[in-house]
Amino acid sequence: MSLTGGLEWVPREDGKKDHLLHTDVHWGTEAPCTVYEKKPIVDPKTGKEVDGLYTAWIRLNNPRQYNSYTTEMVKGVIAGFENASLDRSVVAVVFTGTGPYAFCTGGNTKEYSEYYSMRPDEYGQYMELFNHMVDSILMCKKPVICRVNGMRVAGGQEIGMACDIAISSDLAIFGQAGPRHGSAPDGGSSDFLPWFLNMEDAMWNCVSCEMWSAYKMKAKNLISKVVPVLKIDGKWVRNPTVETETYVRDGEIVYGEFKTGEAFKEGRAILKEYQDKADFELLDREVDKIVWTFTNLFPGCLIKSIDSVRAKKKFFWDYSKNYNRHWLAANMAGEAFLGFAAFNTKKITGMDTIDFIKFRQNIADCKIWDYNMYAEVLGKPQK
Repeated sequence: MSLTGGLEWVPREDGKKDHLLHTDVHWGTEAPCTVYEKKPIVDPKTGKEVDGLYTAWIRLNNPRQYNSYTTEMVKGVIAGFENASLDRSVVAVVFTGTGPYAFCTGGNTKEYSEYYSMRPDEYGQYMELFNHMVDSILMCKKPVICRVNGMRVAGGQEIGMACDIAISSDLAIFGQAGPRHGSAPDGGSSDFLPWFLNMEDAMWNCVSCEMWSAYKMKAKNLISKVVPVLKIDGKWVRNPTVETETYVRDGEIVYGEFKTGEAFKEGRAILKEYQDKADFELLDREVDKIVWTFTNLFPGCLIKSIDSVRAKKKFFWDYSKNYNRHWLAANMAGEAFLGFAAFNTKKITGMDTIDFIKFRQNIADCKIWDYNMYAEVLGKPQK
């Protein structure tokens, strides 16, 4: 477009540059894969689609393994966020998973156990990709909504916390798994959790490997909103395994805690019957409301505001990510080998963890960390 106002003589170039970094080579439709889709923005008042404006949906598609991300899926997430960031027509990004059970449970433990363990340098290269994945979320020049359709655990929790806003199914659970399965939550949780929770809660959540309900995490400020997804006989039913009607009992806060005894068993029975038919209507309605709010803001002011808040998370992530990468790689020859092998072979041995007492006794006796010592603490194949 030529300039006016006496500047008509200044040379200009018309047309649009293509800034997209990636083609669709890292995306797919058949699991395991990352799915990338653009969906039109919808005016919630009229129900009409807005011409030329979209949300970019990045979906982890590996439901048989609770949407754990394989190496190729990590590349797909990076490609998705980097293209969405540079796509003029994209207003916001929605990051979610396939199915009613999991948003993401982190890295693929089969891949970790069978390929990366005992290959520290290979895992170091994988961690380059993982760090790039978290960076791609934190650097995306569009607001990112984590649509938590199910459990957000371990590395899934970490990439979820890198997002800007989280809206959750009330069947989701949240937590870490590393110290129980041979790793440390150094892919973001040890950096991000203290910002979301208080220091005591962040510490316990990082190390205990307890799973906390969506209602408990909402009460502790990890996520923005929780909605029911069970629709039984036409009525929305809140998670029947979690206390949602009572706040205090016998002087203790019970809201958001899991029920116990027969009440928990009854709740589990309801989940077993209905969870695979979960209805995400309310979850998507909340996501659409947030996207519509973003759509009606100045885009430059919006992303500046978001980046200003992100900077506090990024400070500690950027500070730690490189040396964490080196430790996580080195650890693949020790505790991670044991932890991932135990989890990956639980159908063979009946155990998903090592014998921690025997392992600590061996360390106290200064035993060499060799295959003989490892065999003493891993489970044995069942006959």
